Amino acid sequence: MKCNTKAAISLAVLALSSMPAFAQEAAPEHQISYNAAITSDYRYRGLSQTRLDPALQGGVDYVHGPSGLYVGTWLSTIKWTKDLGGDGNIEWDVYGGKRGQLSENLSYDVGGLYYWYPSNDLNPRANTFELYARLGFGPAYVKYSHSTTNLFGTANSKRSGYLDIGADIDVYNGLILNLHAGRQEVNNNSAYSYTDYKVGFSKDLGLATVSLAWIKGNTKAYLSPEGENLGKSAAVLSLSKTF
Repeated sequence: MKCNTKAAISLAVLALSSMPAFAQEAAPEHQISYNAAITSDYRYRGLSQTRLDPALQGGVDYVHGPSGLYVGTWLSTIKWTKDLGGDGNIEWDVYGGKRGQLSENLSYDVGGLYYWYPSNDLNPRANTFELYARLGFGPAYVKYSHSTTNLFGTANSKRSGYLDIGADIDVYNGLILNLHAGRQEVNNNSAYSYTDYKVGFSKDLGLATVSLAWIKGNTKAYLSPEGENLGKSAAVLSLSKTF
């Protein structure tokens, strides 16, 4: 499950920024960027996707500057599909949408995201599609994601929703305070619904961006095969680079 918009996020995979509609210079027509990261624990919506172990991640994004239309793909190593009795150790996300500015301080981002888990043989399948809409208010944002399929292998969970609020605040000389709270509602499966939190800092050092965050999924419903709580409080360290 991607840390997006894929964010998360405990991950420091950097999203492309849209050019303001009111900028004096026109946005470049074609923008392509690549990203790569390593993280001590791939947390998505507060839950470890890697059994509390490290993950490797990377992706590519394309933006059509004048329109704000974009497409991208992103991959990460995972373990949770095997933990549930399936197969596969990769999450592969494909997404697209449109972003831009409604005013100087108000931005938007709408689109769809498909989470694909190659070789997983869970029943129901882990593959999931969500529609999302995001509003940004300066450094703050609110985002809602809505599943049109079962949610990550949970039976009868179509039309589940995730509400994400947060802010990324420059507190001193490029040191960014990352704040997040989220609520996952799993339709027809209330025992799996929960809230998650994140407080962290990130800093672009040039060679890479370093992120350190405290993350917690407020639930005991998601356990590893060894019985560890996959949402338990943890410090997550990430290194990422966009180029």
